Amino acid sequence: QVQLTESGGGSVQAGGSLRLSCTASGGLYGNHCMAWFRQAPGKEREGVAAATSDGTTNYADSVKDRFTISKDNAKNTLYLQMNSLKPEDTAMYYCAADRRTTASGISTLSPARYNYWGQGTQVTVSS
Repeated sequence: QVQLTESGGGSVQAGGSLRLSCTASGGLYGNHCMAWFRQAPGKEREGVAAATSDGTTNYADSVKDRFTISKDNAKNTLYLQMNSLKPEDTAMYYCAADRRTTASGISTLSPARYNYWGQGTQVTVSS
């Protein structure tokens, strides 16, 4: 059974940094597109960053040049390094994985692409 477990959230002041981790188990990792999403209260879930199996990355405009997505295949872990955090980055952050290993016409930042989701880790940025 596929499981995604996030960690690394917390509370920081604006301008600070956090690194989120997502460990995958259950036989899914290297050949699958994975991504980070976030959802703030009262808002829709939005794609933050994604990494395909060939290493292509994609970022939401709001986080470009501040966030970096990366994978450690040996550890089956996906990371999101978040720098220069802003209060508007406050949200629950979720890790997601696509069960397909073939190309998809769905954007890597669309929730519709993903089949597996973690429970989320809270990030709070104070001004």
